[in-house]
Amino acid sequence: MVLTAATLWAVNGTVSKSILDTGVSSLRLAEVRSAGAFVGLLAVLLLVSRRSLRVERRELPLLAVFGIAGLAFVQWFYFVAIHRLAIGVALLIQYLAPLLVALWARYVMKRAVRRRIWVALALALIGLSFVLEIWGDADLDGVGVGACLLAAASYALYLLIAEREVGRRDPISLTTYGFLFATLFWSVVQPWWSFPGDALSASAPAAWDLPVWTLVLWMIVLGTIVPFGLLVAALHFVPATRAAITAMIEPVAATLVAWLWLGEALGAAQLAGGTLVLAGIVLAQTAR
Repeated sequence: MVLTAATLWAVNGTVSKSILDTGVSSLRLAEVRSAGAFVGLLAVLLLVSRRSLRVERRELPLLAVFGIAGLAFVQWFYFVAIHRLAIGVALLIQYLAPLLVALWARYVMKRAVRRRIWVALALALIGLSFVLEIWGDADLDGVGVGACLLAAASYALYLLIAEREVGRRDPISLTTYGFLFATLFWSVVQPWWSFPGDALSASAPAAWDLPVWTLVLWMIVLGTIVPFGLLVAALHFVPATRAAITAMIEPVAATLVAWLWLGEALGAAQLAGGTLVLAGIVLAQTAR
């Protein structure tokens, strides 16, 4: 489930970039993504399991934190980061999230974290640095680095809250309420009446001149609803630390997508880095 989610996110990165290249702002794209995901998930629940939509008042504060600090903020901070930093550097810093999850589990929750988890994290982070070839252009910006760290913290928070809540609520309804609060947040920040609706009818040259609305539909369904649902559902079977490490396959998959879609060649360092990331993931899965 986590591997599939990470792969879908990797493809969605290229899709989203094609949309942004048409002039749609990153914040508007995040708003559409959250709202579309909420509507789609809500429709599924209304057809399949209306009972799961029941929520107690005491659950609302944590669900609001999950949706705003976990779902909305991770997109917001990431967009700020890639505006000020090379995307490879931004991704590498953001993927410190698994380390934050492991540190929280060990020193705050007082859980036993096996030694091989730390080795797996080291392998994965070193591998990512090779995949992204950060030594080529590491022009660091203070605000950009800060945004990356906040994105990593938001991603870690998302995983930890999801791991806690899947014991009380099914994954689809949990994700639905998360996107509900993310949508409410974006609606306050950017009211819908100011949305540039004509932007959706434009064409995206980088995606075979497809209209933007088709790419937005892909982003909502296969870039948001399906992968987020898979990741939350996976927390029924693996703890957040292992799930976070496994999700680190995303930059490797993103490199492969760029090679297939954009014709970008894979260098020896990137292939070696991908091997290290995979080794870290396999090692993490042996830490029962």
